Amino acid sequence: MATSWDTFDPERRHREPSRAGTGQKDSGLLQTLVMRSQKDPTEVFVVVVFESEEKARAREQDPRRQEPLQRIRAAMGDVLSGPPEFFDCNVLLDA
Repeated sequence: MATSWDTFDPERRHREPSRAGTGQKDSGLLQTLVMRSQKDPTEVFVVVVFESEEKARAREQDPRRQEPLQRIRAAMGDVLSGPPEFFDCNVLLDA
């Protein structure tokens, strides 16, 4: 599931999770984590956590997201080697 995020700032990793770039307040988006692989720095992972699967699916279809997503994909197209892969997961532990 793609999402928007602020410019990556490694110093923010120890701060409270940012809600900037989360889009609509009613989206159900709780947190976005952007991580870079230590083994392969060209690999970047984005984990997006929602209140529920229903909220996540609704956000995928929200027409308010289309224009911002197009801008992000256009900007990232110059950086990424290919299209992103998406995986749907269930949270097993939230410690």
